[in-house]
Amino acid sequence: MAAISQDTYGGPEVLREVTVDRPSPGPSEVLVRVRAAGMNPTDWKHRRFAGFLGRLPLVLGWDVSGVVEAVGTGVTLHKEGDEVFGMLPYPYGVGSFAEFVVAPARALVRKPKSIDHVQAGAIPLAALTAWQVLVDAANVQPGQRVLIHAAAGGVGHFAVQIAKERGAYVIGTASAPKHALLRELGADELIDYRTEDFTEIAPVDLVFDALGGDTVVRSLTILKPGGQLISIAIRELPGDLADRAAALGVRAYPLLVEADQQGMRAIADLVDAGKLKPVIEATFPLARAAEGHALGDTGRVTGKVVLTVP
Repeated sequence: MAAISQDTYGGPEVLREVTVDRPSPGPSEVLVRVRAAGMNPTDWKHRRFAGFLGRLPLVLGWDVSGVVEAVGTGVTLHKEGDEVFGMLPYPYGVGSFAEFVVAPARALVRKPKSIDHVQAGAIPLAALTAWQVLVDAANVQPGQRVLIHAAAGGVGHFAVQIAKERGAYVIGTASAPKHALLRELGADELIDYRTEDFTEIAPVDLVFDALGGDTVVRSLTILKPGGQLISIAIRELPGDLADRAAALGVRAYPLLVEADQQGMRAIADLVDAGKLKPVIEATFPLARAAEGHALGDTGRVTGKVVLTVP
């Protein structure tokens, strides 16, 4: 089968199309014929340095939407021919930038009937991250004020929609040209980070951070007493973040997304109900994965970039 692999760390040019053996599903696994695979910032970060994985050669990709080709021993959840989507177990279950990939059966759920594989491939990791922050960790309630940094990004644009569905008052930071889109997705208030100071807004119950650094430290000051800051920028957090938060009477902690069948089913239900949709900036065929990475490296992607597999 064809796959996109790298033998060293570096820029998009280290990616190349190779031919490797097609994997076989083991017990409790399924083999998926990949139709689309979303690209995420963690992909270009792991392309540049070892990250969590520390192994080469490496086939990247955690998002997958496709068709079950074969099932391993003991699998009853899926059968050959089922259309499925989901996130490979993060971080070690990587490898969806290929024509076929093996996944634990329960990392995948049925693809929503209302969307195609390209749209489905854009959803899993980013939407599941947003779900686990807003629902599992923060348990956002109606009427709460939620600030979402990088609201037009891959995770952010899903977070806006999920927070709104939970009944929150949603505030997002993004450049002005992206405000119209975010209003369509449900944002109640928008801040142009280039010209406005987000710390001047009224206090919030939750800050959803994807930036780290100074943004995290400044965000602590706008939390209500007992409020929470949850960050997915785990490599860009100050070591004393929890102590700084405690001194202000709030909480701050990182979150790393996990494969979760229940969360994926809830996300699929939102999609089919018309309450969650992916924004896709660009698609590239598998062989042009390096171009997708180059676009991701700009840091200006609105929504998602998706690889398609013929």
